Amino acid sequence: MVDQHLIDVIKKLQAESKQRGFLESVELAVNLKDIDLSNPKNRIQEEVVLPNGRGKPVKVGVFGSSEMAVKAKGVADFVIQPDEIETLASNKSKAKKFATSSDFFIAEAPLMPTIGKRLGVVLGPRGKMPKPIPPGADPKATIEKLRSSVTVRTRDRKTFHLPIGTKDMPPEKLAENLDAVLKRLMSKLERGKNNIQSAYIKTTMGPSFKVM
Repeated sequence: MVDQHLIDVIKKLQAESKQRGFLESVELAVNLKDIDLSNPKNRIQEEVVLPNGRGKPVKVGVFGSSEMAVKAKGVADFVIQPDEIETLASNKSKAKKFATSSDFFIAEAPLMPTIGKRLGVVLGPRGKMPKPIPPGADPKATIEKLRSSVTVRTRDRKTFHLPIGTKDMPPEKLAENLDAVLKRLMSKLERGKNNIQSAYIKTTMGPSFKVM
């Protein structure tokens, strides 16, 4: 059961945010406290499945050999085969553009060392290193799961942002998404809720509303 407080805050956000000429995302901003993020073991990088999806298309790219490439065709947004990795890596500008072209990547596990060595420099800092899956596995279920996911990623900063849906979604569904993210975050923090100084939600161009 979602806290009514979350639903009320989202209703207020929707009522008080101006209408724009595009569909705005609803974003969560979290400020942490009493945690040393200079220590990598305290940093968080988690994929959270939103119960009601993100409200917008999410792009997923696949690194896979011929068998997986066939299975991923028509399911993934694009497929990179092993012989294309070196071509990508040799063009820094193209590699950077590639890294931002998808929200998530998955890869056949045996390709991970090559991807790390050749493309880790552009994928790693963006939190885009692929999720490994077994060779020959059907990537469909993983891709569909990622299309409803967001990444909770702190890096070394105590303030971070992530989308939880779009402004046109029913407030109850947005509240469920928000609740899922907050609960996962608190489960990963050493002191749970006590490591959160504050949390706000806002539309892309709108004002902020305090959640906690």
